[in-house]
Amino acid sequence: MSQGPVLFLSARVGEGHRTAADAVRMRLAARGMRGEVVDSYRYAASLFSKVVSDGYIGMVRTIPQVYGFIYDRAERATAAGGFRVWASEFTARNLRGLMERLRPSAVVCTHAFPCGVMAAYKRLYDPSLPVMGIVTDFVVHPFWIYKNVDAYAVATPEIRAALVGRGIEPERIGVDGIPVDPRFGELPEDRGALREQLGLPRDATVALVMGGGLGLGPVAATVRALARTALPERGRAAPVIPVVIVGKNKRLERRLAEEARRDGADVRVLGFVENVFDWMHAADVLVTKPGGLTTSEALAARVPLVLLRPLPGQEERNSRYLVSRGAALRARGGGDLMRVVDAVLTGERVAERLRENAAALAHPDAAERIAARIAALAHAAVSA
Repeated sequence: MSQGPVLFLSARVGEGHRTAADAVRMRLAARGMRGEVVDSYRYAASLFSKVVSDGYIGMVRTIPQVYGFIYDRAERATAAGGFRVWASEFTARNLRGLMERLRPSAVVCTHAFPCGVMAAYKRLYDPSLPVMGIVTDFVVHPFWIYKNVDAYAVATPEIRAALVGRGIEPERIGVDGIPVDPRFGELPEDRGALREQLGLPRDATVALVMGGGLGLGPVAATVRALARTALPERGRAAPVIPVVIVGKNKRLERRLAEEARRDGADVRVLGFVENVFDWMHAADVLVTKPGGLTTSEALAARVPLVLLRPLPGQEERNSRYLVSRGAALRARGGGDLMRVVDAVLTGERVAERLRENAAALAHPDAAERIAARIAALAHAAVSA
């Protein structure tokens, strides 16, 4: 078996899948193992790639209910459809050149699509190639599950039970968590000093707003609502300072900055930032849509979570799981948002309970645990 790099196959539908891959790749690098992250859609049929990636983003922006219907229907399917089998095998054939060039020691999939592709690749070409799937949500869709995938890293015992129920041997499944940068779990000793470094007042009430790497969700309306809020503090009104991270959505970034200037509101508008962990550590509350990576980062950072308007499908299920475990609160719409945020900011016990339950679910060491399992997989394959 080759001693080449570990190949990470991601997918360009948001930033989370790439972020998870990078977190594990960095931990492998610390072990002296090289990793390479590749977008699996580059090797899919061009029409399929465009329809799936662009279609997904467009659908969740404009008609999320349709995406939810498709997700639910696929979840109930008992066997892979012919089109999905064809797409996986077509992509597997296209990957052969990359595989021959890299000769990877293991392949790691951070999205369900490449997981299916690699199951096809092992079946068609190389059954001995070690493959791991890293499930990046708090639920698992059947599109992730293949009996010839060698290992899985999952977030919860419930996902592990679901995989076992579909025929995956228990010893192949690690409840490792969703991999995040370990710096999310390194809580600052002096939050006031951190706020000063970020240009925030030491004693401010800071509400962080995120819409994922694509800046999806009702971000603008959320920021406007927060900017109008004031909290009673020592007999005076202490305004909430909204900090919004819009990722790569330049249009939204310009719109929010213009609105803040026009209204004279103290709103900090950020695009794509490398130090999200600092902003989470500095915040009193995080308002976000419940993507698997963002919420896992928040759990590690112990920032109280308020979830707003999840997309149908995996985000809806993420929201249900986190709320059921007491690690997040859900706002049922714009009108409910301020009531929930106010409960977190003014009720010390509410915020403390959210932090305690977040700590019970958090896996700030997930990337290291998963890297160790990948290294063991690759070593076993070489020794075989």
